[in-house]
Amino acid sequence: MLEARLYLLQRASAMLLAPLVLGHLGLILYAIEGGLSASEILGRTKGSLFWAGFYGLFVLTAALHAPIGLRNVLREWTGWRGRSLDLATGAFAMLLLALGLRAVWAVTA
Repeated sequence: MLEARLYLLQRASAMLLAPLVLGHLGLILYAIEGGLSASEILGRTKGSLFWAGFYGLFVLTAALHAPIGLRNVLREWTGWRGRSLDLATGAFAMLLLALGLRAVWAVTA
């Protein structure tokens, strides 16, 4: 039952990540083409609830998606199974979430 839920969660998070990644890449291209400096970019993101929400959702989705994929790779390549694998990938998810939200806070708060 857990495997089926993780499968569905990873597929759902991939469907959400795809437009977020495309949006992020589009913003990078816009910033590069516009010749924006880092300080100009930060000037546009500071205090913005929109960008905090966009990148917060990006971080949350990535923090769900990546550890599930890592768990599957570790199971296939190493044969690692059981509770210790679940705890390790859960800890990785929490680390990604904490670091990502800290970055979002740094550029939007």
